[in-house]
Amino acid sequence: MDGVLVIDKPAGLTSHDVVNRVRRILHERSVGHLGTLDPLATGVLPLVAGRMTRLAQFYTASEKTYEGAIRFGFATDTYDAEGEPLATPKVLNATLEELKEIARRFKGYIRQMPPPFSAKKIHGVPAYKLARKKREVELQPVDVEIKEFELLDWDGEQARFRARVASGTYMRSVAHDMGQLLGCGAHLASLRRTEVGEFGLSDAQTLENLETACQQGRTEEIFIHPRKLLPQMPSVTANEETVARIRVGRAVNLPEMSRARQVKVFQGQSDLIAIATRVAGTLFHPGIVLVGEAQPTGSRAG
Repeated sequence: MDGVLVIDKPAGLTSHDVVNRVRRILHERSVGHLGTLDPLATGVLPLVAGRMTRLAQFYTASEKTYEGAIRFGFATDTYDAEGEPLATPKVLNATLEELKEIARRFKGYIRQMPPPFSAKKIHGVPAYKLARKKREVELQPVDVEIKEFELLDWDGEQARFRARVASGTYMRSVAHDMGQLLGCGAHLASLRRTEVGEFGLSDAQTLENLETACQQGRTEEIFIHPRKLLPQMPSVTANEETVARIRVGRAVNLPEMSRARQVKVFQGQSDLIAIATRVAGTLFHPGIVLVGEAQPTGSRAG
């Protein structure tokens, strides 16, 4: 069961919960996700299954787009609505334009402190495990990039927003830090991820739809077409001789790709069989092979 699929993650489940559900539905042990979503958050959660898990390394820096709401008036210990309030709620007397002025400070490259309840590791231990035990969490600020951050409306309590950020950015921290600047406290009330890299909500399936498709034998329909993967990388369709060499991990000559550093190699229109890296000239080594060795003629898998 080799493929890439996108789940529309429901609120209340961790990303690992979703991975476990998909493992059971697909009857495939090798399943992983391409970027964690908090339990509170919903939306785009890309998953890789089978041999396609070898592609995960290309998605570690994927850009992400979010929609959500920030609740002003009090902060929480988790920086979101699932945490414990840290103060008595206050009323924020501010206009949308005043909030937008504060939001502009968060655009571009900024230093950001990750939330104490996060997957950031301290001496090899995830910060959230220490925070749950009420132990001191000493995280260090990190450089992040917020490419877009727009407040859409404001009802006197919550402000809806849209954001596009580089990998590693916490919208929970953005909400918390805005509250600190305003002196009233704030936390992330809701969050929906609408895009990760080339994947969007239009690609996403609910867990229920996935299960139904598998029961009806329509599993292939829920996988992302391989030609859509890694659009920043050029592709080439290999002939039979080249495919045979790739299957056993041997270097191949790709004359039309002399200027590319890495290439997606296809067999036919829909079988992505390798990611090859240029060694010299037009010689490429298939460092990531996504197909097994061909079965001898007349053999049959038992």
